[in-house]
Amino acid sequence: MENFFVLRTAVPPIDSLIGKRVIALRRLGKRIVFGFEGDRWLVLHLMIAGRLQWAEATAKPVARNALVHFVFPSGTLTLTEAGTTRLAALHVVEGETGLAAHDPGGIDVLAGSPEEFAAALRRENHTLKRSLTDPHLFSGIGNAYSDEILHAARLSPLMQTSRLTTEEIGRLHAAVRGVLASWTERLRREAGGKFPAKVTAFHAEMAVHGKFGRPCPVCGTAVQRIRYAANEVNYCPRCQTGGKLLADRSLSRLLKGDRPKTIDEAEGQLGLPGVS
Repeated sequence: MENFFVLRTAVPPIDSLIGKRVIALRRLGKRIVFGFEGDRWLVLHLMIAGRLQWAEATAKPVARNALVHFVFPSGTLTLTEAGTTRLAALHVVEGETGLAAHDPGGIDVLAGSPEEFAAALRRENHTLKRSLTDPHLFSGIGNAYSDEILHAARLSPLMQTSRLTTEEIGRLHAAVRGVLASWTERLRREAGGKFPAKVTAFHAEMAVHGKFGRPCPVCGTAVQRIRYAANEVNYCPRCQTGGKLLADRSLSRLLKGDRPKTIDEAEGQLGLPGVS
């Protein structure tokens, strides 16, 4: 282990995994879970900048920013994390009870029914963006794919869940399943059966995520964004908000009272590209 800070538990000790075989592999929300002999579980959360790299047994691991090396007879799995903020985390737990403590409880949207999806969505009143990325409601939907889902469903990221109609919930459920399934298949195909060498939340084929200022693939309108903390929301104002620009603090501070309220005003005022 290169950095002990990544290990967030002391009991059971991580040394208890030495010499044990990995006999199970699971996904728990955004966490990757390795099951070892003796009913021990290693729970890994990559957070934003964590990555896994694989080196065959005949090759020496050359990963930069390495935190942990897991050495197997067939090769070495290395956990890395870019930057200086250490957010990636490892937990060693015992038994299904210990493992359950790391389950946020959100439903698996690919396995759950439309009724279960609707019930989770209506459990609390939040914006759609917040609800989709809440691990207590839905398992494993992150910032990037929530942008893509909402664009596919033609729904505003700031729409309150309590205002959704039955038709809109059905449209959102279909978009969730469609977007996640298609991207899972696409990424598996790109990996070609090998360990993925480059993992990123930004892809050229995405419709709106990471595409601020670029044309929406559906209508050609410039993709807009809302910045908050370390994240941002990307959306198409014509496809998702009826032409309305959602309030963005950075843009509001820049333009003060002259902030445009609609994409039509913005195209004239800021020189944004219009419909092609």
